[in-house]
Amino acid sequence: MTKVRIFFAAALAASLAPLAATAQSMTPMRGEVRSFTDAFAVRVFPGNPYDQRIRVEVHVYDQDFQPVDAQITPRAFLLAGQASRPVLVVVPFDGATERKVRICTESIPFPGEQTQIRAQICGKFFGHRRF
Repeated sequence: MTKVRIFFAAALAASLAPLAATAQSMTPMRGEVRSFTDAFAVRVFPGNPYDQRIRVEVHVYDQDFQPVDAQITPRAFLLAGQASRPVLVVVPFDGATERKVRICTESIPFPGEQTQIRAQICGKFFGHRRF
């Protein structure tokens, strides 16, 4: 009986491994930008490795994960399976000469779906203001 349970557990783990290896993505995950203006811009590419479409939102946070008032184009969109798309993020310096932010891609579950998991992946970006 114990051998059957071990075999079942091994078979289940092997069948779930490909699902765990595939994850929502965003490139680049790090960046350093030099700007001569009051803001710096980053272009990120959220990706959907799944076969079905997902709803995606992009958010910007400071180092303490407090929201940053950044311009994000587009902020929310549907992303087809196996696709990625560019998103432009413009972050103000707010009077500082340097700013560290986290740009996060979040997949939003569709209403009424069985799975209601909200996945988030974040990259770190550093802006330098040059005069």
